Amino acid sequence: MILVREISKSFGSLSAVRNVSFELPTGQIAGLLGPNGAGKSTTIRMITGFLAPDKGSISIVGYDIQKNAQQAQSLIGYLPESAPIYPEMSVIGYLKHRAKLYQVPGRDIAPAIDKAMALTRITNVAKRRVGQLSKGYRQRVGLAAALVHNPQVLILDEPTNGLDPTQIHDTRSLIRELSQDRTTLVCSHILPEVERTCDRVIVMAGGQIRADGSPQDLINASPGPVRYIVEIRTNPSAGIDHALRILATIPGVAITKAAANQPQDAAKGWSIIEIEASPKENDLREAIAATADDNGLFIRELRKIVPTLETLFMQLVDTAPAQANLSTNTPSTAQGGDQ
Repeated sequence: MILVREISKSFGSLSAVRNVSFELPTGQIAGLLGPNGAGKSTTIRMITGFLAPDKGSISIVGYDIQKNAQQAQSLIGYLPESAPIYPEMSVIGYLKHRAKLYQVPGRDIAPAIDKAMALTRITNVAKRRVGQLSKGYRQRVGLAAALVHNPQVLILDEPTNGLDPTQIHDTRSLIRELSQDRTTLVCSHILPEVERTCDRVIVMAGGQIRADGSPQDLINASPGPVRYIVEIRTNPSAGIDHALRILATIPGVAITKAAANQPQDAAKGWSIIEIEASPKENDLREAIAATADDNGLFIRELRKIVPTLETLFMQLVDTAPAQANLSTNTPSTAQGGDQ
């Protein structure tokens, strides 16, 4: 597990991370999201022991990363965004080199390499030079190197960056498979991948945690009304204002307005209306359809706009200086700085 408590880091007058806390249990895949300058990289560098926090503490499976650095780092498998691989080395030679760096006992190196290659499905390229491999395979080699010492914690920085759709799918499946008995932290800016891969999302902005919880729980707890799009036909003599007034009578409807883009057959009375409603827990599609029918309005399309993690992310980032934290995960708290 990873336990982060009240860590802060400044560079001169610049506060990069301040009072950040979270806890990741074994078996969980957490995604660390944030725009450039959010404090993600600084946080990762502190967790892996490459950068000392100004204050606060970090423990890896019970070992303090500052007080017991060797023990803590020996439990971490780290794949940076640009994996430090040597193109002239063979895959098996590179993994042997990494195993020695991790101080894997000599008698255990060969079986450790075999296991890491089997887990990442690169046994078939064991004798090939790393530089001859595709980017997807090189990424797997980097992941095998992070696994060769059988770590209890995996930290992956942009693991699918630059991969094609098939490679992304394979890497996502591999991460889920590898994380069943490990703690995994994925640092990424690719929101759909985090949503598909991770059990939990931690959003950073301005050096602090702005949201923490499962993707769906965060979406459900996000602020703002729910939206509906209605393509509706009214009597041309009554016009769209008539439909807007009727739909505004539905309990829970806050705003009705004509959409900017209207269908080509607008002359026949068809219009597109946007509806904002609250509380968002209520689904108003049935009420909208019934009200329209009762008042002689014909609906051709009615859809509910489902919020996405990307929508929430943009809201949190845009309002970072003043936004209150959105958390559905009790153990995590944070206050922020301004990187």
